[in-house]
Amino acid sequence: MTEARQKGCYWWADAPPRPAEEDSWSGHTEIAIIGCGFAGLSAAIYLARAGRRVTIFEKEAIGFGASTRNGGITSGNIRYSQARLARRFGSDKAAAFIDEAVAARAALSSFIRDEKIACDFQPSGRLVGISKEFDKGAIEADNTAFQQRYDIAPQFIDAADLPGYISTSSYKAGIYRPDIGGIHPAKLLHEKVRLARAAGVAIYSECAVTRIHRKGAQFILETANGQVKSDHLISASNGYTDKAQPWLRRRLVPVISEIIVTEKLGANFVKSLMPKLSMFGEDKEVGFYYRPTPDGERILLGGRRMHKQDAIAQMRLHEGLAAIFPELGGAKIDHYWAGNVVFPFDQLPKLAVHDGIIYPTGFCGSGTVWAHWLGRKAAAIILAKDSAGQTDDPASPASNFAQMPMRTMPFYTGDPWFMPLAMSYYRMRDKLAGGRY
Repeated sequence: MTEARQKGCYWWADAPPRPAEEDSWSGHTEIAIIGCGFAGLSAAIYLARAGRRVTIFEKEAIGFGASTRNGGITSGNIRYSQARLARRFGSDKAAAFIDEAVAARAALSSFIRDEKIACDFQPSGRLVGISKEFDKGAIEADNTAFQQRYDIAPQFIDAADLPGYISTSSYKAGIYRPDIGGIHPAKLLHEKVRLARAAGVAIYSECAVTRIHRKGAQFILETANGQVKSDHLISASNGYTDKAQPWLRRRLVPVISEIIVTEKLGANFVKSLMPKLSMFGEDKEVGFYYRPTPDGERILLGGRRMHKQDAIAQMRLHEGLAAIFPELGGAKIDHYWAGNVVFPFDQLPKLAVHDGIIYPTGFCGSGTVWAHWLGRKAAAIILAKDSAGQTDDPASPASNFAQMPMRTMPFYTGDPWFMPLAMSYYRMRDKLAGGRY
């Protein structure tokens, strides 16, 4: 085991996973939530502040899962372009999807600001590096349309101006979005826990839900601590959904995402590589995402896992970092970790309801934004049944991702045996399009 592997998740140094404060056990709750990540906590805060009795069940320590294992970039991406969405769903529906993504991103920023969340929020923008062939006119037309609709001005950055954003020869151009930033995800999670507890939410950690069944209108949850009856149920287990939820598990594809963080490089050196200290992505199917750490001293880079062995997987990330920044080929890697992100088969976020259970899920690697948004949307479904519900709240209207079909495939049970083939296919597409991987 390497030193980097031993150090594990960078974010946990400041905000490690920890057990919840002890709550006296109750065999009944008004609303049960499975999963104490971004989605579950957002739903819980919203519901508890509306006067509802809420209990969260988390099978691990608080902060163990995907909400703290990510890169902390507030992208709120939708995997497909608006043009591709339009071909599939029509132009109106495609525009509605993008509208919601913009609203979701703004909602998270407002939440951090309004609640005075201490999570190292950096509204520094994000640059997507372009390595494929591109149509500058089409990009600038899209940027203009986006600005006219949302009053947000994406910028096309040509090769001559790229050094003002990033010191690399890896890209032909870039697209800069000023409305995307970075956070410390583990600090954000624990701040959400603080708000949830202040609102009266009961949280049981290391308390797995092992079985769910119905008795009339009530849900019966069998847990590690005992049986609980609940009037409503939200499942926010996402990439860590286990066999206790077979319907959801069959409709989600967990994908391993992994991240490295360099040794301390020095703030001046990092800024010489990233002058605006922005967040970064790539125009590839299986490209990298990267950013400076909040203190500006290190660089974080992540991507989807391509190899089973940790050492080889870590080496690929380091090689990717060195391809972007040759100066970092000899840099030491102080942290390496991995975690699950989850995709529905159509690779679009979901707010599903099945057999009365509400599922905010399928964030496709952009859960920092989507989990917060769709968690509140899940809560709004419950409040909408109550005449006293907060229907004037921005989260209350139905999501465009609500009740979209959640398909599966024959004989699939939640074990994504086909992912090596899928990753090879996407890598081949990147190579054919001119990418380096």
